[in-house]
Amino acid sequence: MTEVVLKVEMMCQGCVAAVKRVLGKMEGVESYDVSLEEQKVVVKGNVSAQDVLEKVSKTGKKTELVS
Repeated sequence: MTEVVLKVEMMCQGCVAAVKRVLGKMEGVESYDVSLEEQKVVVKGNVSAQDVLEKVSKTGKKTELVS
């Protein structure tokens, strides 16, 4: 199982909901934690960091790969 950590610029609960929505539809994702306070998204599952980064970036939020 892979753990992908992203830094995502989120301003409100609407941003969090948008990120959760795309992750919920992603194949291979087993769990995810989206923190508005830490501006951080942790995704666990059978996924590649690049795929997760691209998917979350499509929400329009500034996204960068941490690990």
